[in-house]
Amino acid sequence: MAIKLGDIAPDFTAQTTQGEIKFHEWLGEGWGLLFSHPADFTPVCTTELGMTAKLKDDFAKRNVKVLALSVDDLESHKNWIPDINETQGTSVNFPIIADPEKKVATIYDMMHPNASSTMTVRSVFVIAPDKTVKLTLTYPAATGRNFQEILRVIDSLQLTAKHSVATPADWKQGEDCIVSPSIATEDIPAKFPKGHKVIKPYLRTTPQPNLD
Repeated sequence: MAIKLGDIAPDFTAQTTQGEIKFHEWLGEGWGLLFSHPADFTPVCTTELGMTAKLKDDFAKRNVKVLALSVDDLESHKNWIPDINETQGTSVNFPIIADPEKKVATIYDMMHPNASSTMTVRSVFVIAPDKTVKLTLTYPAATGRNFQEILRVIDSLQLTAKHSVATPADWKQGEDCIVSPSIATEDIPAKFPKGHKVIKPYLRTTPQPNLD
């Protein structure tokens, strides 16, 4: 069954390149990014895992733990990591799940038979501290992911989880946000003292509330 937004992310125990983990316990009180790649020793995946390693500090400052997965075994992962480090000029610094029996891939619906019966698609799950799934993305095998977009979405998720705002199209950190429709216009000044604009009765904007 496909995982829906708001569902509790299925818990699991798995072997990884950094030892055995119990997923919910490993996440702790922070955010999580779980993403799958079709196979080891493949070109697009090599660039993706390299980029993820390069963005370690960006994920860390957002309190996000990163966990990758493919249906290859642990020995394959460990043999592949030196290639990633060499070709991408980085050092893989996050665990990669070995899932040769497709247990985790199955419970997260990462196997799409129309695409491949043996490999996972490029799935992405962002998981909040309460272990609910806040974002799902699925890419085809030949299209590498945009990790800046993933970071942008995490910024939006973390902002909107704490403040009564939404983020408009192409929003980035520091830009104006949309005031939630649930807030009456006359109540905006008290809740958003930085000011606001009324573009339409249903479209009100305010400076990003969590920035000084």
